Amino acid sequence: MKVYSIRPEYVESFPKIPEEGVLYISRRFNTACHSCYCGCGTKIVTPIRATEYSLAEKGGRVTLHPSVGNWNHPCQSHYVIRDNQILWAGGMSRAEINRGRARDDAEMAQYLGQAGGGWWSKLWAWIKSLFQ
Repeated sequence: MKVYSIRPEYVESFPKIPEEGVLYISRRFNTACHSCYCGCGTKIVTPIRATEYSLAEKGGRVTLHPSVGNWNHPCQSHYVIRDNQILWAGGMSRAEINRGRARDDAEMAQYLGQAGGGWWSKLWAWIKSLFQ
């Protein structure tokens, strides 16, 4: 069953089976985790880093940015977590997904280059080439 609102829970480590409707947040590991909010049960992990996701907290409410697109999972769910609410987004075509991934890759490369890690950019490109 689709989830429309969530409860953030701060943890050291994630449970093996996440409870539906909970966004587990580990400050220690800068990562969030939840059971896909479409109800399929897939465990979704979102790294909280400058090059991945950001987490905003205000008055007990959380916002995770950008949207969560579960393109590698059968459900293909796409949603935004804003102020403890799930805002369901539409599906995306394979071309749209590929453009988004290319944009993410470009942002990652730019970030690594600006961070003074020129060799990191080369290493990241090499690692990515192994999986393409």
